[in-house]
Amino acid sequence: MMWQLLQQAAPAGPQGATGDLIRMLPWVFIPLIFYFVVFAPERKRQKQLKSQLAALKKGDKVMTTGGIYGQVAQVEDQVVWVKIADTVKVKMAKSAITTVLGDSESGSKEAAAS
Repeated sequence: MMWQLLQQAAPAGPQGATGDLIRMLPWVFIPLIFYFVVFAPERKRQKQLKSQLAALKKGDKVMTTGGIYGQVAQVEDQVVWVKIADTVKVKMAKSAITTVLGDSESGSKEAAAS
């Protein structure tokens, strides 16, 4: 009943198959736009983090999911030892690392060069 009232009140637009296609175009483009704005950048970020974790080595500076900054002391298969203070090393899963900030050797070389 309500739908019939809305159809009667709708302004007369293009008729036939062309009109239906024109009305459906926004519903086709909205998911495409959503994909390129949300999903594509996230997938790119995940691939980048995965490659960084695979290349993780001793001396790299990292940030964990808990917000702890540290330096990689030892790398095992799925486990990383992170040095967070002079005498404190924490054993954690590689998946707990959210950001690889770089290695301390290249950072000290860049500081010495400038």
